[in-house]
Amino acid sequence: MKDAYITLKLPPMPYYIAIGLTEYSPGEQHPNRQNLGLFDLLWVIKGTLYIGEEDKQWEVNAGETLLLLPDRYHYSVRPCDRDTAFYWIHFDFKGEWMQHEADSASLPLPMRQALENPYRIQLPQYAAPPEFPLAERHLTQLLAYSIEQQKGVYWQEHQLFIELLGLLEVRQDQSTTESPAMRLASKTEAYIRQHYQSELTNSALAQALHFHPNYIVRCMKEIYHCSPMEYLHQYRLEQAKLLLVKTEWSIAVIADKTGFRHAPYFSNCFKAYAGTSPLRYRKQFKP
Repeated sequence: MKDAYITLKLPPMPYYIAIGLTEYSPGEQHPNRQNLGLFDLLWVIKGTLYIGEEDKQWEVNAGETLLLLPDRYHYSVRPCDRDTAFYWIHFDFKGEWMQHEADSASLPLPMRQALENPYRIQLPQYAAPPEFPLAERHLTQLLAYSIEQQKGVYWQEHQLFIELLGLLEVRQDQSTTESPAMRLASKTEAYIRQHYQSELTNSALAQALHFHPNYIVRCMKEIYHCSPMEYLHQYRLEQAKLLLVKTEWSIAVIADKTGFRHAPYFSNCFKAYAGTSPLRYRKQFKP
């Protein structure tokens, strides 16, 4: 069975609902459920949990986790054969999410939009996180908050929950085998963001980064699913959005500040990208 990942596209943030600790004796088993409506994150601390989801089945041992999806059928594969205990966390997520059988390098990285702060959490559906002891301490504290029903712990609960997701998250900066394509695409992105106001061409990027322009284009398309010039064009327009909202500069000045040398061309590009003219876009944010 291939490794499966669940990717949550933020915003919005995942929302913590509840936690519990379940213990089974030999012969007992997890209940069968259909369309729970919430994500169910299991952290096994003792024994083995035999559980399935649709056509997949797992043996989740102590020190391992399993993320069950809200719209699937979950069932017990067989009863526990020894004492088993696990924490479960129910959480909701109203945003866009996807399940995929690939690592994060195969997915296009999101480009930061001007008026958003996007992020993508990638969680392994089944994992043995190396920091499980730390996670267990967080789980113990989270359960204590729940049992004691303490007032004023709302933010502490959500902080612990987010930290638990962080212990599971698969991040590019954790990888010791980051691909050459990822490294060059990241350098290209950084260079574009730093020099987007100037005249940039594939040849200029090649000279600055010391790689053949065709190789730079190939790496950007592999990681970001767009060419360097396409990324540059979109980034310039995102910066224009910010300037339209945050300044009173004229359209001509904003065009020049974002690397467009001719205001009419900038206006045409902006309307094609944002679906409205620069002036109408600005008026949306004026009282």
